[in-house]
Amino acid sequence: MKLYEIGHEIKKLRKIEGLTQEQLSKLADISRVTLGKLERGEVVSISIKTLDIILNRLSYEIEFKPKDSNSFGLPSLDCL
Repeated sequence: MKLYEIGHEIKKLRKIEGLTQEQLSKLADISRVTLGKLERGEVVSISIKTLDIILNRLSYEIEFKPKDSNSFGLPSLDCL
């Protein structure tokens, strides 16, 4: 997932949970403006801890996975 996509997903999840930006921002101890920028995919300075708090409230967690080697649509050399 790209960094800008995280905010779009947070917005979707927030709406599914029936939370306003104001409610979620208070739970995460960030400003509503910062949450709004995050949801719009604008670059904001946000800590991993805050992101974890937001996702935890939405019943999600941060997960690491290997980067998809074909993320740009290029065939791998194994296919040739």
